[in-house]
Amino acid sequence: MFGADATPPIIIPPLTGRLFAVGDIHGCLAELEVLLRYLRHEASLGAEDLVIFLGDYIDRGPNSAGVIDALIDFQSSYPSTIFLRGNHEQFLHAAAGFSAAPHEGAQLSWLKSGGKETLSSYGIGPEAITAFSAQLPEAHRSFYKSLTRYAIGDSFVCVHAGLDPHEHLLVQPDDVIYWIREPFLLHPHSFQKLVIFGHTPQKEVLFESPYRLGIDTGLVYGNKLTMVELTKKRVFQVAASSKSVVSSVLGS
Repeated sequence: MFGADATPPIIIPPLTGRLFAVGDIHGCLAELEVLLRYLRHEASLGAEDLVIFLGDYIDRGPNSAGVIDALIDFQSSYPSTIFLRGNHEQFLHAAAGFSAAPHEGAQLSWLKSGGKETLSSYGIGPEAITAFSAQLPEAHRSFYKSLTRYAIGDSFVCVHAGLDPHEHLLVQPDDVIYWIREPFLLHPHSFQKLVIFGHTPQKEVLFESPYRLGIDTGLVYGNKLTMVELTKKRVFQVAASSKSVVSSVLGS
């Protein structure tokens, strides 16, 4: 949808530290800040650890611009952090004309999918959407343009929506990695890696080893922001409007 990107996935070398993956945020800055403080302090995040955000930082929630500021600040302290693109950043790319000339259809689709709230967080009304790209802070423009399609490790894949079980792991198309649901969710795959994904909101973490680990737990709908630590198989969650992180064992 809205064009295609043939950029290959990031290949992650074997990790010496922990792997954290963070699910969909959707403009919910307050809960994200709780989680980032936890990573910085209680989790004692170090240079050998890797944090991967699965996309959908924007839209629907109240402060998408603030979320991007917080993520840029976090990356300045932990430069190895990986930020994937979600389907909502894909909407923004098309509406802003980052990859091709913006067109009215893409802009209308974005507005209907939460783009109004994102524009508002930048102080822009929906009637001024054609000026959005020009009014973006340069640091935000660079952040959106730098987002990665998906990342492959020795025993895992991190991707926004999922993978097509019938396609080669290295050539998954955009309409799959940003948008797929049932063909990925309902069928096993032969990648021999755990696929960590967001996109499809669940009430609780979806853990179907050895195939899938879904960590979009619907924060923007009043549920929770979820982060998993794969190395020690832990789950960390911030409930909507909460000021604390609750941890549990993955699969418990």
